[in-house]
Amino acid sequence: LSLYSSPARETKYVENPQTQLEEGVSRLRHVMEPYTAWCQLGFFFLGTELIVSSKIKVDSSLCSDFFSEGCEFLQNPPAGFYPRLGVIGFAGIVGLFLARGSRIKKLVYPAGLMGIGASMYYPQQAVSIAKVAGTQLYDWSLQGYIAVESLWKDN
Repeated sequence: LSLYSSPARETKYVENPQTQLEEGVSRLRHVMEPYTAWCQLGFFFLGTELIVSSKIKVDSSLCSDFFSEGCEFLQNPPAGFYPRLGVIGFAGIVGLFLARGSRIKKLVYPAGLMGIGASMYYPQQAVSIAKVAGTQLYDWSLQGYIAVESLWKDN
């Protein structure tokens, strides 16, 4: 036996088969790839603060006539739109977290917290929506009252 030579080893690489979870995640990533390509996140440090800036790229060929106004708005948003959107979305997530248990809570809490967050940033629109909703609610309650009253009088 020589001190400087070793016998040649025959190695073979064997890849482990993918599990169902890995295949599912892979399929999900391939399906979501066009949508995630739209968003680019950038992380910046200012002193001790972490600033997250997002830029959304929208391909103009994806915008049909129906979505053209929305695409234009997303390409040229007003100042502070994305942080406001983040706060409103986070309020919805907090609402989902607080709404454990009942299905009604899971509908009311996120919608209510998102509505409160949106009304803080957009008060004029919130007032106009509240006026229309109040008028509609009054009309529906009046129609219900008339229907119950007519049923009561018939009997």
